Amino acid sequence: MHAASNTQHYSYKPMRIEEVNDKQSEKLFLELPFRIYKNDKVWIPHIKQDIQKIFDPKKNRLFDGGDAQRWIIRDGSGEVAGRIAAFVNPATSYTFDQPTGGVGFFECLDDKKMATELFDTAKDWLHSKGMEAMDGPINFGDKNNYWGLMVENFEEPPSYALNYNPPYYRALFENYGFQTYFEQYVYSRPLRQAVEPVFVRKFNLVMANYKVRISDVRGYSMERIAEDFRAVYNGAWGGHDNFKEMSQKKALKVANALKPIMDREIIVFAYDSDKPIGFYVNIPELNHIFDKVNGNLNLIGKLKFLWHKWRKTPTRMVGIVFGVVKEWQGKGIEGAMIMWFGQEKVPVLNYDDTILTWIGDFNPKMIKVVTNLGTKVNRTFITYRYLFDREKEFKRCPIIE
Repeated sequence: MHAASNTQHYSYKPMRIEEVNDKQSEKLFLELPFRIYKNDKVWIPHIKQDIQKIFDPKKNRLFDGGDAQRWIIRDGSGEVAGRIAAFVNPATSYTFDQPTGGVGFFECLDDKKMATELFDTAKDWLHSKGMEAMDGPINFGDKNNYWGLMVENFEEPPSYALNYNPPYYRALFENYGFQTYFEQYVYSRPLRQAVEPVFVRKFNLVMANYKVRISDVRGYSMERIAEDFRAVYNGAWGGHDNFKEMSQKKALKVANALKPIMDREIIVFAYDSDKPIGFYVNIPELNHIFDKVNGNLNLIGKLKFLWHKWRKTPTRMVGIVFGVVKEWQGKGIEGAMIMWFGQEKVPVLNYDDTILTWIGDFNPKMIKVVTNLGTKVNRTFITYRYLFDREKEFKRCPIIE
């Protein structure tokens, strides 16, 4: 006789993809990162309400003419182990050599087969919408948020609304066939570091030769901030690829969105008499507060936010946009704003350092400006592109002249 076997047999189901189409599946989509990063000591979760807004047709205007879909994937044991979103942005998808959609909010265990299943699902959906390529990981919204795959500096906590991911994600994207469309650099600089001599010279030249004045926005109405911002934004970027002029309504919406987090002392404009010609817009590093709310800006989270905002907890500021209208570019306005800020603001502020929201490798002029400022690259991201026709010639993002 043979002894009875003590071997237990487990029945595992194959991986399966599920659409996010109700509150329960959305909850699973939002909770997955807590599994991926459970042992990561520097990860700070995105605010779930921010992510929900992106996929809410009532709150994201891009659904007017565009579309988005999300999926989760379960592993053999039935646990959620990956997720992805795909979207068609009506403002940009048809401005490339081929119709190009996007994928983003990708999270996955270190499993090539699982990642391939997620990418294939997104690709098939985009193809059904008429797309011929996909960029990723990107946002179904503004480029300054949730854009690009982080490939450098995994030791430092992430900045608010910038992507953060494990190092192995790079292999998952590149093994699938994604190619680098452009690189993105986030720069940092100690605020009390001496201003570079080149900016001192530019400041003196500007003040001696032009009727330029520089100011923060204390005392400005939100309408004035919005209109001055719009004037510089349209004057600085008009004519660039994929540029869409900012309307009065959109500018006011942007300004009002910043209002709850705004520190008026670190938003700077340059004027030719009363005409706005440049801006240097900063906000406090919100993740210095959001690391205390665990990704949920519910009532308790809002109270914590207001408390730490009042206490001025953030010790870093984030430069979210820096621009000069075209006719004033090359005349030293950038340097004048930086020099003025160093003289007038840095001595009285409680911030220790600053980071600048990413600059693409397609913008060498702006890279030169921030390099001259004495900055260093703090993080590097990559925006990838995948052409559905694998025989088609791949082209990198064109350089801004």
